[in-house]
Amino acid sequence: SPDGDIIDCIHMREQPAFKHPLLRNHKIQTAPKGLLPNKINKMDEKRVSQVWNRNGASCPDQTVPIRRSTVGANQYAIGETGYLRGIYGTVTTMNLWDPTVEEGTSEFSLSQIWLVPGEYNGSNLNILLRLGGRFFRIITMTTSHGFSYIGRCGLNDTYEKTGCLNLECPGFVQVTSDFTIGGAFSPISSYGGNQFDVKMSIFKDMDGGNWWLGIGQSFIGYWPAKLVQWGGEIVNTRSYGQHTTTQMGSGHFAEEGFGKASFFRNLRIINYLYHLQPVQEFLLQMLNSTCYNVQKGFNEEWGAHFYYGGPGYNALCP
Repeated sequence: SPDGDIIDCIHMREQPAFKHPLLRNHKIQTAPKGLLPNKINKMDEKRVSQVWNRNGASCPDQTVPIRRSTVGANQYAIGETGYLRGIYGTVTTMNLWDPTVEEGTSEFSLSQIWLVPGEYNGSNLNILLRLGGRFFRIITMTTSHGFSYIGRCGLNDTYEKTGCLNLECPGFVQVTSDFTIGGAFSPISSYGGNQFDVKMSIFKDMDGGNWWLGIGQSFIGYWPAKLVQWGGEIVNTRSYGQHTTTQMGSGHFAEEGFGKASFFRNLRIINYLYHLQPVQEFLLQMLNSTCYNVQKGFNEEWGAHFYYGGPGYNALCP
C-alpha cells in the first residue's frame, strides 16, 4: 500500500476468525438484503476510499484483504447512550483526521465507535469493536479470554491485559474484498479546510442474530456486541516524563467547532424494526478536559452531534 502497509489476500475460509474453536464448522453468512446499510441514502455514499486500493488494487473473489500486523494509560473524550434496552445498532457519520502521535512511543490515537457492556470506572469494560485510528482505519478489538461467538465476552479487564487488535482476534468474520481491517482511508480533513467523513453502521440481523458492520452501502462482516458509545481515545505512556503530545481527532479542542475540531454527527440508533431513530439524549465523558475535551449539540441538519479532541501536552496539561 502507498502508506507502507502490506495487504495479504487470504481465502475466506482461512481468515483468523476460524481459529476460534466455536467457529471451526461455521458457515459464512450472506449479507441481509433490503436492510441497512442498503437503506442508506445514496447521497450519503462514502466520498473516501482506503489507501491500499485507491489505485485499482484489489483481491480476488473468495478472498478477503488482511493488513499484515505490526507490533500506557488511556485518555478519552466520548459521548454515550448508556445501557438502553431495545438498541439493535447505530449509524453515525465520522469526521476523518490524521492526528499526530508522539514519536518514539507505542501510543495511538483513535476516533471510534464502541460496543461495550461495561464502564470506564470499573474493571468490567469489554470492547468488541473500534472504528477509526490514526489515518482513520477500521479497527476491531476484543478484550477477553473465552470469546463466545453467540454470547458476550468472558473475562473483563478494561483491555489492559487480554486485548488483541484487528484480525488477531478470532470471532469477526469478514465477507468483503473491498475493505481491509486496519487499512487507512483517504482523503482526510485539513484544519480550517476541506472536511471529509464516512458513514458507519452497525446493526443486528434479527433473523440470523449476527451483528453486521457496514461502510456506506457495503457490508464488511459480522460479530456479536452490546452497548453503543462514540468518541476518541489515546494512550498516554508519559515516555518523556510529561503528558504525551499525541493528538486526539484534529488535535484541537471541541470549542473550536467545525473545520477545526473533530466531530461525530447524526447519531442514530437502530430499533427492532430496523428503523433509524435519532439519539435524543446522550452523556459525555472525558478524563482530563485540559488535555482533551468534548462538547455536544443538536440542530436540524446534524441532529445529535458532538465535537471532541485536543493536543495533549500544553500549559494546563503537564
